[in-house]
Amino acid sequence: MKRNQLVIQDLRVDYVTEDETVHAVNGVSFELAEGESLGIVGETGAGKTTTALAILGLLPRPTGRVSSGSILFYDRDLVQAPEETMREIRGNEISMIFQDPMTSLNPIFTVGDQIAEVIEVHNQVSREESRKRAGDMLELVGIPRGRMGEFPHQFSGGMKQRVVIAMALACNPRLLLADEPTTALDVTIQAQVLRMMRSLKEKFNTSLVMISHDLGVVAQICDKAAIMYAGSILEFGGLRDVFARPLHPYTEGLFNSIPRLDLDRERLAPIGGLMPDPSRLPPGCVFHPRCPYAEEVCRRRTPASTVVGERRVMCLMYEGVMENTMRRTHG
Repeated sequence: MKRNQLVIQDLRVDYVTEDETVHAVNGVSFELAEGESLGIVGETGAGKTTTALAILGLLPRPTGRVSSGSILFYDRDLVQAPEETMREIRGNEISMIFQDPMTSLNPIFTVGDQIAEVIEVHNQVSREESRKRAGDMLELVGIPRGRMGEFPHQFSGGMKQRVVIAMALACNPRLLLADEPTTALDVTIQAQVLRMMRSLKEKFNTSLVMISHDLGVVAQICDKAAIMYAGSILEFGGLRDVFARPLHPYTEGLFNSIPRLDLDRERLAPIGGLMPDPSRLPPGCVFHPRCPYAEEVCRRRTPASTVVGERRVMCLMYEGVMENTMRRTHG
């Protein structure tokens, strides 16, 4: 049995300003074993990126803060870790691929120098050795080492994303966080980048947390899926189980709103309404205003995380307190 590498328990993250408190992450819990890959899926504003930034200790200051919970990385609580410890962990044991490669690359330094700097800082090797390794990493992601002296603006979007991946993997991290790493890329380049990430993950035995709004991207690279909505994980389990038979009404709605070649449907069935304002979350179940199965109890009572087989689901249907649970044809 694989050892748990990352265990997040009841994580809550708030953004506090003079005018309001935004509850961005609300009691998130999940675990990730060594070498596993987890896809966190949800709409924009669900709290996916905030969860990743909390793991790295990079919440924007002074507004962002972890209000409660723990983030255990090999039994070390990163929430309580001093900044000096986090600087040693970032880029070395845990790396992140950000959504826009241009925010990760410095336009006035060559790509070779930027990768070499990461290696030099964390591995304490000579400049010559760090540049050699930087060239090796570029070649590993399909870029000739002869382009080390070029600047970010000389690369296409797909190539820049490859550079960012090379930088993230330069120190062979144990955990890689990828925040929408293929969003700005066309479909062909996206497929190439995903294949490369899967190959490199297996080569280095790196664990992966993939943040995405795209179920197809998660299906290609992940072992587990966490469906996130309004700061909460509504369903968590093995990828095949979640995709084959979604249990939560929100997960069901996500699958009903995307085209499928195996179903003969004239129209898609999008989820009605909008995600709630995270500074004014509704009482009870956060999804009840948009849920087709909602009952009066859903407006009053917040569901717990209920174990259903190999999965965890936050829905009152699975707590046995709803009158019309059997309305769902697959329930």
